[in-house]
Amino acid sequence: MKNVCIFTSKICFRFREHGVGYQHESGEIIRVDSQIIHAEVVKPVLHLLSDPRFQGANEEFLQAHEHHRHGRYKECLVDCLKAFESTMKIICNTQGWIYQPTDGAKKLIDVCFQNNLIPSYLQTQFTSLKQNLESGVPAVRNKNGGHGQGSQQINVPQYFAAYQLHMTASTILFLLEAEKALP
Repeated sequence: MKNVCIFTSKICFRFREHGVGYQHESGEIIRVDSQIIHAEVVKPVLHLLSDPRFQGANEEFLQAHEHHRHGRYKECLVDCLKAFESTMKIICNTQGWIYQPTDGAKKLIDVCFQNNLIPSYLQTQFTSLKQNLESGVPAVRNKNGGHGQGSQQINVPQYFAAYQLHMTASTILFLLEAEKALP
């Protein structure tokens, strides 16, 4: 195992040294568009999602990275939303909060707010934060990859997928840290 860790750290060093833009994380090669976002958001989320109760959300988030790496940007958007929704469902299950298994992001966000995942003293930011969560990960996926495209083919650019990955990571990190702060 020690040899694998040494090999992995050498690969990551070489990737960074040569500006390759990839890194080995959680057993996967993932694309790294920003070292700061990767270090401050993606790595902490991957660590938190490695908790066995988040296995489904972790698989979906890693699958989103896999799609991104292979240029399947619509699929990346879809798996980002899945990871976001799965994270909220797991938090609701852990906390004993009632929701329907078919609930989407908007209803799950409502459940999280109704149960004070976000402290009530943030009432002045409550509406803005809720709108930000609702219009972030779900909206990008819905407009660019989550529904039938009709007669006009939808082309999702790489930067949309990268943005979605980073937004999903920061949103999941926010939710998981908020859950840790619950009494």
